[in-house]
Amino acid sequence: MSSIIKNIFIEHAYNKLTKIIKTKYKIKKLDKIGGFIMSEETEFDESEWAQTSLRRTLHYSFGYLLVFFMLTFFNTYVFYYYEVELGLPVALLGLAFIIFALWNMINDPLIGYLTDRPFKWSKKYGFRAPWMIIGSIPYIICWWFLFAVPDSLVENSDPWPLFWYLLIVTCLFDTFYSIFSTHINAGFTTYFRTDAERRRSSAINTTIPVILQLFIGFTVPIFYIYGNRSSMILAQTIVVFLLIIIVLLLIPGIRETEEIKEAFFRGYQERGRDPYFKTIRFAFTRRNFVATMIVFVVLTLGSTLASVSGVYFMKDVLRLPLYNAVFTGLAYFFGYVCFIPLWSNLSKKYGHGKIMKLSCVLIGLVYLPQLWITTLPEAIIFSFLGGFVAGSFWVTLGPVAADVNDEITTSTGKHQEATYEGIRTLFYRMAFIGQAVLFVVVHLATGYNPNPKAVQTPLAIWGVRILAGLLPSLCGLIAFIIMYKWYDLIGEKQNALKPRLKEMRL
Repeated sequence: MSSIIKNIFIEHAYNKLTKIIKTKYKIKKLDKIGGFIMSEETEFDESEWAQTSLRRTLHYSFGYLLVFFMLTFFNTYVFYYYEVELGLPVALLGLAFIIFALWNMINDPLIGYLTDRPFKWSKKYGFRAPWMIIGSIPYIICWWFLFAVPDSLVENSDPWPLFWYLLIVTCLFDTFYSIFSTHINAGFTTYFRTDAERRRSSAINTTIPVILQLFIGFTVPIFYIYGNRSSMILAQTIVVFLLIIIVLLLIPGIRETEEIKEAFFRGYQERGRDPYFKTIRFAFTRRNFVATMIVFVVLTLGSTLASVSGVYFMKDVLRLPLYNAVFTGLAYFFGYVCFIPLWSNLSKKYGHGKIMKLSCVLIGLVYLPQLWITTLPEAIIFSFLGGFVAGSFWVTLGPVAADVNDEITTSTGKHQEATYEGIRTLFYRMAFIGQAVLFVVVHLATGYNPNPKAVQTPLAIWGVRILAGLLPSLCGLIAFIIMYKWYDLIGEKQNALKPRLKEMRL
C-alpha cells in the first residue's frame, strides 16, 4: 500500500515539475529517462532580447578590419622589412620579437582586467565603446612609425639603436591595439546575444573586413619595390589614411544599448569584482576555455608562420615581383567570400563547434602544397583553396568564443568578457615568440641571405618552404586533435546556455 502511495506521489510531483518546465522554458515535449527529465525539443524565445539591426552589424564589422589588419599586415611585413630592407641582424630581430611578445603577455590580460569594470562615463557612453576609440587612433599612428624609421638609425653601423626603436614602437603599438581588440572581441558576446545573430554577424565580420582588407592590402604590392624603402613608407602612409576612415565608419556600430549597459552593471552590483588572479584561476578551471585557447594559439602560430613567409615565398621561391601578390590575393578573396554562405549554413545545420573541428583538419591539409609549388598559376589555385578553408574557421571563431564566454558567465553571474579576451591574447602572443624563434633558427640553419637582390641557395629555399607549408600544416592537425578530444560545448549543452542567461537576466 505504501508503495502505491509513494508511486502516486512521485507521478504527481513529476507532472507538476513537467508543467513548470514547459511553461518557463517553452518546451514542447519531455521524456523521463533513467529518472531524469530529458528535453526533446527546446523553443527558448530568444526574441525577448533586443535584436541588433543589420545596419549596426555592418558598422560593427569595420572594427574587425583593424583586428585582421594587425594579424595579417604586421605578420607579413614587419619582420621582412626590418630584416631585408633595414638590415637588422636576424638574431636581434628575433630577440626584439620575443621581448615584444613577453610584453604582450603581461599587458594584454592586465588591460582586459583593468578596463573591464564600470567607470564614471560608462552609463553615458558605454563600457566598451570608449575603449575602442581610445585604442584605435594611437594604434594606427604607431603603425606608421614602425615603417617611417629615421634615416639616422638605418644608416648607423651600430644595430642597437634600431633594435630599441623597433622594440619601443612595437610595444606602444601593441598596447593600443590590445585596448581596441580586447573590447571589440569582448563586445561580440554582449552585442550579439542569439545564435542567429552571432551566425549573421560572424558571416558579415568575416566578409566585409576581408573585402576591404583585400583592397587596402593591394597598396603595398602595387607601390613597394624590393630594395626601395621609400616606396614602402609611401604605401603605409596610404594605408594609415584608409584605416582612419575605417575608424569613422566603425563608430555608429559600437554604441551600446541601455539593455547591454544594464546587464553589465547588474553583474557588478550583485556579485562585485573578483581579484585579478582569482579571475584568471577560475577561467583555467573551465575545460572549454582552455581547449579553445590552445587551439587558437596553435592556429595563430600556423597562420603567422604562413603570412610572414608570404613575401619571402614570392621573392625567393617564385622569384617574382611582389605585385604578383595581387593575383594570389584575389584568388584567396574569391575562395573566401564565395563560400562564406556555405560555411554559415553548415554551421547553422551542424553547429559551429563541429564545423570548427572540420576547419582544423582542412587547415592542416591546405598548407602542404607550399612544399612543392613552383609557378604563379599553382600559387593562385592553392590560394583559392586557402581562402575556401579559411572561411570555415573564421565563420565559427566568433560564435565558439562567445559560447565559451557565455558558459563562464552562467557560472560567475557577471560579464567579464574583456578579461577573458585579455587572457586569451596573452597566450596568442606565444605565437609571436614561436614565429620569431622558428624564423631565426631556420634562417640561420639554412644560411638565408637578407640582401633584397640575393638569389637564395636551395637549402635556404627549403627553409622558406618549411616555414610556409610544413609547420603551419602541423599546427592545423594539432589543433584538430585538441578540439576533438576536449571541446564539448555542442548540442544540448550549448543550447542550455541561452535560457540560463535569460533566467539570470544577463
